[in-house]
Order: sequence, then structure tokens, then C-alpha cells
Amino acid sequence: MLDIKKIRNNSDKILQSLAKKDKNISLDNILRLDDSLKTLTTKLNELQADQNSKSKEVGILKSKGESAEDIFADLKILSDKIKELEKEQRELSSSLKDALLEIPNLPHSSCPQGSSEKDNVVVFEKKTNKELNFNVKNHIDIGKQLDILDFEVAAKMSGSGFPLYKGKGALLERALINFMIDYHLKNFNYTEFFTPFLVKPDSALTTGQLPKFSEDMYHIEKDDLFLIPTAEVSLTNIHKDDILSFDDLPKYYLGYSACFRREAGSYGKDTRGLLRVHQFNKVELVKFVEPEKSYDELDSLVKQATNILDLLELDYRVIELCTGDLSFAAAKCFDLEVWAPGEEKWLEVSSCSNFEDFQARRGKIRFRGEIDKKVNLLHTLNGSGLATPRLMVALLETYQNEDGKIVFSDPAAEFIGMKEIN
Repeated sequence: MLDIKKIRNNSDKILQSLAKKDKNISLDNILRLDDSLKTLTTKLNELQADQNSKSKEVGILKSKGESAEDIFADLKILSDKIKELEKEQRELSSSLKDALLEIPNLPHSSCPQGSSEKDNVVVFEKKTNKELNFNVKNHIDIGKQLDILDFEVAAKMSGSGFPLYKGKGALLERALINFMIDYHLKNFNYTEFFTPFLVKPDSALTTGQLPKFSEDMYHIEKDDLFLIPTAEVSLTNIHKDDILSFDDLPKYYLGYSACFRREAGSYGKDTRGLLRVHQFNKVELVKFVEPEKSYDELDSLVKQATNILDLLELDYRVIELCTGDLSFAAAKCFDLEVWAPGEEKWLEVSSCSNFEDFQARRGKIRFRGEIDKKVNLLHTLNGSGLATPRLMVALLETYQNEDGKIVFSDPAAEFIGMKEIN
């Protein structure tokens, strides 16, 4: 959430920045509500001051044994008016907050400008030069041939978009999760959490999924709980309403979770097999850091995620997202994409984002300064390290042999604990 004071004092500049994300954004309603709230608050303060003054008069008159009936009558009128204005103030404050929650984060000045993914910039690409000199299969055909993926049975029990891993497919999925968790814990000083998969609305509001993307989330209406789309939601909310000590920073948190997404906006997109599913597994990395260090932390987050792809010896690239392709909450983001030879396309397996203080303001996640002890908002970051469905696609399609077997390279086999699937 953006700071209303910054909007109030720099509305033109902020609108210009927001337009780089979405040209249709307007601040008119927010400024109108803010102005109305300021005017009403001023009036309320005047009435409360008048009320205090008259209350003192009553005390003076009583001390003198004189009647204060006329003043009591005025106080009754003032009290009724104050209650009326306080109610109006609460309603205006609520409306202003709701309007602010609909405004996305400002893109960082270093982001490439553009309107869509076609304007994203490839900042790094790595190829293993592994050649497949035969008729390459996609992961759906591979999974069926090796009997490790069953989308038909999954659809029978849950509908489309829910994968069923079986046999060595389930083993590989579990091995990938364990490998990624263990790698990040061993090398980068993360603290592991296993969080709830269901959260309250306030938790999803903190990270920016609500209210903007309610249609993409699974909602348990009876209990008013949401299935998490990523462990980022629950990990970030560990420190909701907290004031952290400067000495405790930075904090690096890791969590595996199943992730649930309705993909309500996926019409027209490729939803075959594992490319776009409603339930998937992901290892999530979340950082709480000093504002001055957050972009250095973003660089290290990207490196940590790409290390997984290096170790698995997959072809991949790092994409810097343009302003028009940034997520609602992100100030800057890098996507990691792997090459899937059977699909003949790049597939996103991670988004590494700096949210600056956008989430922290929503969730009141703060820290106390080292010297001045002043309470300030933290910067939060998150990245997948990694998501498994498209990683599985890339592994199966990259390491397929002409005879139908999956034979992993020795380094990859060491990390995932299996040499081949046949």
C-alpha cells in the first residue's frame, strides 16, 4: 500500500510512475476522499476543543455554586454532533483505505519501461548445449509412457488442472522439494517454517493478493479462510504487526507449501499438463531487510534461485520485467525461465521480487533503527526457490533419451537422488 502522505504531496509524480504499470489508474477518488477526511477531521477537532472548553466552564461554575444548565444544553448538542462526525470519519477512513488497497506498488526507476511481457529484458542466459537428435516428446507423453503422471485420474477426482504424480514421478517431486529446501538451508542461512495452508483475509491483504485478486484464490466461505497461492503469504505474515530489533535483521525465511490458484484469468493460455495447474508445490524464500540493503538482497535472491538450475544442469535465462509486466505488489522483479525442449518454449519457474515497503505498510511490519531508535517500515522480498511443476517439465524433457528413458546427468542425479526413470 502506498503512503497517503506521499500521494497527497506528490500526486502528479506518483501518477506518472503508476502509469508505467497501468495507464488507466486514477488518483482522483483517493485525493477527494483524503481532502474530505482532512476537512472533516479539522471540524471534528474544533468541536472537540469547544467541548473541552465548555466542560471546563461547567467545572468553574460548579465550584462557584452557580448554575450550568445552559452550558449542559450546549454540551449535549456538541456531543451529538461529535458522534455524528466520528461516524462519518470512520466511514471516510475506511473508504480511503479501500481505495488505497486497489493501487499497485510504484515500479522502481531502474525497471525497463514497457507495456507487456514483449518488453521484458533478458539479462542472462545459460545453455548446456545438450542436443536431442531425435523426435522429442513433451512431458505429457513422457509421463504417460513411463507411467509417472496421470492427468485423467486426477481430473476424475478433482477436475482439470490438478496433477497426479505416481511411482517415480511422485518420488522425483518429493526429491526436488527436499533438495531445494536442504540446499537453501545449508548455504544461505534461512530459517525453515512449515506454515498453514489456510489464512485469514488480513494475511492475504498484507501480501497484496486481496482485495485485487480475490477471484484467483480459493475461498472457504464457511470459515472465511483462503487457500494460500504461495507460502509467501504465510511466511510474510509471521511478522505482521511486529516491530523487529535492528540487530535481528536481516531475516531469511524458507517454507515449502502446496500452492492453490484458481487461475481465473488463464483463458487463452496454455493449460496442458503441468504448464498451468490449480495445485502445485513450491519452495518459497522470503526476506525481511533494511530498506537501504533491499536491492542488494534482491540480487542475491536471484543468484540463490539460479543456483538450483545450475546444479540441475538445465538451460535457463533471467528476465528483468518491464514496468507493464510487474505484479501488483512488486517494485522490481526478475523471472527465471527454463527451456523445455518438448514444449519448445521457455517456462517460468521463479519470480524474485522486491516489494520495498508496500507489503510492510499493509501488514505493519516494522523495525527500530540502530542509532535513532526510530520505528520504520521494513522492506520485504520473496522468490521461488523453485516451483516444481515446470521444473519437472524441463527435467523430463531435457533428460529424455530416444529409447524413452529419462537419464539425468551425474551432477543432477546426485542432487535429486536418482539416475534414471524407466
